[in-house]
Amino acid sequence: MSGAAVLFDGEISVHYRFLWLVGGSDWPELISARAGQRNGILGAAAPGILSMITGLHTGRVPFRVDWHDSEPPVDPWWEDVVEVSYQPPGTEVALCAFEQFVRLTLPRADSLRVRFCAEGMDEGAERNSAFDDDPRPDRYLLALWPAPPAPEVIVRETSDHAAYWHQVARGARRTQARNRP
Repeated sequence: MSGAAVLFDGEISVHYRFLWLVGGSDWPELISARAGQRNGILGAAAPGILSMITGLHTGRVPFRVDWHDSEPPVDPWWEDVVEVSYQPPGTEVALCAFEQFVRLTLPRADSLRVRFCAEGMDEGAERNSAFDDDPRPDRYLLALWPAPPAPEVIVRETSDHAAYWHQVARGARRTQARNRP
C-alpha cells in the first residue's frame, strides 16, 4: 500500500461542470482536452493539462487531491473511476475553476498516473446547483502517483452522467490550445 500525502482537501466552486489542473497559461477548449479518449470525465489529451467534469453544474463540490508513492488500491465505494497518464509541466500546478485557483506543489516526477474518482455524479447533475448550506450531492478524489505512461482506462462506470461524457469524448475532435490570462 502506498503512503498518501494530502495536497488539497476542501471545496471547489465549479461552473459549467468543469475544473482543470494546469501548470501554464495555454488551455485547450474544454471538449478538446478529452477529445478522442475513451473516458470523458478526466481529459488528458492536451499536454500538461487535466480537465475534469463534475455532476454539479454550478456550486461547491468537495474535492481532494492525494499524492501517493505508488499505485493505491481503488476504494470500492467510488461509483465512477478513470485513470490516465499525465506529464506535469513542472512541480507547480493549480486546481482551477473560473475565478478559483488553488496552488499545488507536486513532488518531482516526469510521468504520473492519475485516478479520478467520483461519487454522486447523477445526483449532482439532477440537483444542478448547490450553494452555501445546500447539501453537497457529489464529491471527487484526484489521486496521483509516479508511473510510466500507460493507456487510459475506465476502471468503473456506474453513473449515467459519466457514461454520457464518455460518449461525448469519443466523438469529439481536438482543437488548438488558446492562451488564457
